[in-house]
Amino acid sequence: MPVEEFVAGWISGALGLVMGYPFDTVKVRLQTQNTYRGIMDCMVKIYRHESILGFFKGMSFPIASVAVVNSVLFGVYSNTLQALTATSHQDRRAQLPSYTFIFIAGCTGGFLQAYSLAPFDLIKVRLQNQTESRGQPGSPPPRYRGPVHCAATILREEGPRGLFRGSGALMLRDTPTLGLYFITYEGLCYQYTPTGQQPGSTTVLVAGGFAGIASWITATPFDVIKARMQMGGVKQRAYKGMLDCIVISFRQEGLRVFFRGFTINSARAFPVNAVTFLSYEYLLRMWG
Repeated sequence: MPVEEFVAGWISGALGLVMGYPFDTVKVRLQTQNTYRGIMDCMVKIYRHESILGFFKGMSFPIASVAVVNSVLFGVYSNTLQALTATSHQDRRAQLPSYTFIFIAGCTGGFLQAYSLAPFDLIKVRLQNQTESRGQPGSPPPRYRGPVHCAATILREEGPRGLFRGSGALMLRDTPTLGLYFITYEGLCYQYTPTGQQPGSTTVLVAGGFAGIASWITATPFDVIKARMQMGGVKQRAYKGMLDCIVISFRQEGLRVFFRGFTINSARAFPVNAVTFLSYEYLLRMWG
């Protein structure tokens, strides 16, 4: 099993994570809290009350963990596609596999990524939702002192199952979405690359950016449900399950609630995924 895809996926995932993290923090706040009037209001309040560091709450943990999980996505996708088509990454540039195989490989990578990601994503969301500022005298201390303390608190108060809160919505978000993600990327690269050549940097950037946007069109509703379930029992009521979360959210806030954060997700998706794919392709070419 080639390991280059796993290593390239980890490095490219880390680069994309650092670039998009401030936008991700704003997105999570908008999806789980009702105290903001929109994207700009959220950004201004975070900066005013928590300084620039507020946009990067909990980032050290995802770099060490979530970025590794990204290697699972790319590694499993590439190796699954190789098993289905008996072709390498370079061979697939000359002849595009069927979209069915690409979708299956993407869904497989998405499912395994979601399974691996669930506890890390929960901790990230909990840390991002802490609005307390450590820099202001007299302000209340944050509930969690860091990722390790957050994990220990969840285990103590909610048990091992608490670390997988919202994992069902996470799997529904990532499994079909990442199939669409890779179909969009591979299709655009093949369409705009001359026969027998490797896709250029511009093609990779554009294809990666549009793949990110396409995936978030379908992912956002489940992303909202996931984030709300992950925060259940902390700053809002705990939900009995995914259906309970969907029904209550719809009754209280209408259909629009399921698309909260879509605008900022799309704005973040293009540059983050463009850089992710460009670095991924560059590393694979460099390693031959």
